[in-house]
Amino acid sequence: MHEKHLFEYEYAVIRIVPRVEREEFLNVGVILYCRQKRFLHSLVELNEERLQCFAPATELNLVKEYLSAFTQICAGHPTGGPIAKGDAAARFRWLTANRSTILQTSRVHPGMTADPAATLERLLEELVK
Repeated sequence: MHEKHLFEYEYAVIRIVPRVEREEFLNVGVILYCRQKRFLHSLVELNEERLQCFAPATELNLVKEYLSAFTQICAGHPTGGPIAKGDAAARFRWLTANRSTILQTSRVHPGMTADPAATLERLLEELVK
């Protein structure tokens, strides 16, 4: 009989917060980190029409630029700048740190999974789409 191994993971929801002072947000992605599997990935799905209805004054190109930088840092891509050079744990902690900007994350949530990639897809479906 095959035994399924479960691994601890942490995730946070990626949010667009057009007017920080109002604390209203739109979920646009998920970032998931699993130390044991050396897994750090994010998935982003920006519904531009929904964002424009939610916050019509939001600069869409700026949001796309911020989301691109976020995913580059998460992936450790050289275009992500100096933060992208850190190890996966450091990048995850930096990306999920509290901040008062248009791009924020929820607090970090823990979980257990046998397949971090499938869990990331499921979380995107449940929390963003």
